[in-house]
Amino acid sequence: MSKKVTRRQFLKTAGAATAAGAAMTIGAPAIHASQKYLWKMVTTWPPNFPVMGEGAVMVAKWIETMSEGRLKIQVYGAGELVPALEAFNAVSSGTVEMGHGASYYWAGKSQAAQFFAAVPFGLNAQGMNAWLYAGGGQQLWDEVYAAFNLKPFAAGNTGVQMGGWFRKEIKSVADIKGLKMRIPGLGGKVITKLGGSSINVAGGEIYSNLERGVIDATEWVGPYHDYLMGFYKVAKFYYYPGWHEPGTVLESFVNKKAYDALPKDLQEIITTAMYRSNAWMLATFESKNNEYLYKLTHEHKVNLKPFPKDVMESFRKASVEVISEITSKDPISKKVFDHFTAFSKKVDAWAKISEIPYYTSIM
Repeated sequence: MSKKVTRRQFLKTAGAATAAGAAMTIGAPAIHASQKYLWKMVTTWPPNFPVMGEGAVMVAKWIETMSEGRLKIQVYGAGELVPALEAFNAVSSGTVEMGHGASYYWAGKSQAAQFFAAVPFGLNAQGMNAWLYAGGGQQLWDEVYAAFNLKPFAAGNTGVQMGGWFRKEIKSVADIKGLKMRIPGLGGKVITKLGGSSINVAGGEIYSNLERGVIDATEWVGPYHDYLMGFYKVAKFYYYPGWHEPGTVLESFVNKKAYDALPKDLQEIITTAMYRSNAWMLATFESKNNEYLYKLTHEHKVNLKPFPKDVMESFRKASVEVISEITSKDPISKKVFDHFTAFSKKVDAWAKISEIPYYTSIM
């Protein structure tokens, strides 16, 4: 039978509990639930640029929504606060808290950085996600960027890109000699290896450079963006496949000191927003590219062509040479690429009995 509790006993017990709770609160670390943060994000993309620029804005919006306004991020397109290719320095130095771009833009800072964007003849988007999220790639990326006071995140993927726009037809590898092409990262080094010139310019300058003959060719992304950029108006030949960027990771990078100073829940919110952006961006590219490939080939009669077999073989051979030269001179690049290669072999073994037979059977 339960024992009857008197009013005096109840008040005594409640008072003790309240006192204990107060003591715990006094001794506990301060909770930052009410503290607000106002950050800036600079991007390598022109203001409001479709998909990539939109993705940066959406990341900021999602973070603000999930944090209930505790972390607000003002997004600046290329040139609005700093030049496109100065984003890395701006975030590294702490001038701003976040950046958005692609890691191969920073090869001048770290040769190893470009392996986290795309490797010629390497992993596609699915493989890159597997390497970064489940294969140990993110830990290596963190290590490389930590030297620059940065915390990197995958924030999107283009999927397999196109080979590029050329003012003249590519009939053999001899046509690469003397070619001036806008192509960043390892792909650009391959073009240089084969006698061409790699020119790295920001997205907003590509069309005018191609139109004026400053460059003879350019790669950008795929049919959707290439259509919007209007490249079909100034270059006649559209080549595939994108051997140089089979699954390009787009990134957001955060000043590590600013990131570490955030409460844990806001750090998790940033991480979650990046995962969402990565999925959204790849889905958007996959959805749009087919639609705009049709427009290019049917409405504008673009000359769609595959690279000749000997050209592809030359690209592959030169890719091996370029990467070997980098990894033989830079220990951290070797560490990253060796890890990437070991993981790729595992993925390839599975793909040979999954993806490849499936696509072969339905094509």
